[in-house]
Amino acid sequence: MAGKPGRYADALNPEPRTLPGRHGPALNAVILGYNTNGLAHHDLLDAIVLLGEIGYQSVAITIDHGALAPESAETPGQLQRVRRMVRTLGMRSVIETGARFLLDPRRKHEPTLVSSDATARARRVEFYRHAVRCAVELESDCVSLWSGAAERLVPRDLATQWLVQGLREVLDYAAQRGVVIGFEPEPGMLIDSMARYEELLRLVDVPNFRLTLDVGHLQCQQELPIPDFVRRFALRLVNVHVEDMRAGVHEHLMFGEGEIDFAGALQALAEVGYQGGVHVELSRHSREAPRAARRAYEFLNRLMERFAADHG
Repeated sequence: MAGKPGRYADALNPEPRTLPGRHGPALNAVILGYNTNGLAHHDLLDAIVLLGEIGYQSVAITIDHGALAPESAETPGQLQRVRRMVRTLGMRSVIETGARFLLDPRRKHEPTLVSSDATARARRVEFYRHAVRCAVELESDCVSLWSGAAERLVPRDLATQWLVQGLREVLDYAAQRGVVIGFEPEPGMLIDSMARYEELLRLVDVPNFRLTLDVGHLQCQQELPIPDFVRRFALRLVNVHVEDMRAGVHEHLMFGEGEIDFAGALQALAEVGYQGGVHVELSRHSREAPRAARRAYEFLNRLMERFAADHG
C-alpha cells in the first residue's frame, strides 16, 4: 500500500500503540481547535486567521460553498493559500464533510452513503475522494465523515450493506494516499451511537478507519459516563468534537448551557495520551462567531490550565 510517511504512519500501522496511563502526556498535549462551520459568514482564510489570533492551534475545515468546494475553479488556488496560512500560523487541520446543503440544495446532508439511489451514493463517494485530496494537500490529521440517515422504507441490513460498500471504496482510496478516516456516530443517522459504531467495526476494520468522537453526542445519546468512552476507544481516536449538550436533545450549545462535565472528559483525554485536535463545533453560532470562538477557547483553556496546576 502506497502511503505518506510521518504524520500518518502511526494511524496506518495495524499494531496498536501502548497507552501511557495516568502518568502519560499532560493535558497541554491536547490541541484546541474550532470547526469552520461555526464561521459560516467568514471567508475561509479570514476564519483561520481569526482562530489563530484567539489561540487555537488547529482548524476543522468543513468543505462547503466557498470553502474548498468540489468542482470549483477557485479550490486549487484556495487550497494553496490555506496551506500557506496554516503553516505560517503553526496550526494543524482536519477535513470535515458535514456541510448541510453542499451536494443538494433542497435536502439537508444528502446524498449519503446510505441513499437508495446508487448514482447518489456514488456522488457522496466522489465527494469523499475530493475531501481526501484536500487532506493530502493540507497534510491534515484526518478526513471526518458519518453514515447519513437511512430512508424510512429501506431495511437496516440493506442500508448497512450500502454503507460498508461505500466506506470500503473511500478507505481504500484514502489509504493509498496515506490519509486517515475519522468516522463520527451522529444522532439520527444509521450509525448513531458508539454501540452502532462497534457493530460497524466488525464489518469494516482496517488500519486507517478510526474514530471522530463527539463529546456532545455521547451526552445526547446518554452513553455515559463520558470518560469511560474516551478510555474505551482511546486507540481509535483521531479527532474529537466538543460542545455542550443535554441528554436526549441534539442541539449544540455554548459551554455552560448544557449538562457535560468537561473537566472529566479532558482529564480522560490526558490520561490516555491523546495528542490530536479537540475541535469546538458550534455550527449554529456563526452570527456571533468571533465572540463564540473566544468564549469557547477561554472556557476550555481555563480548564486545561486548572488541570495543569493540579497535576504539576
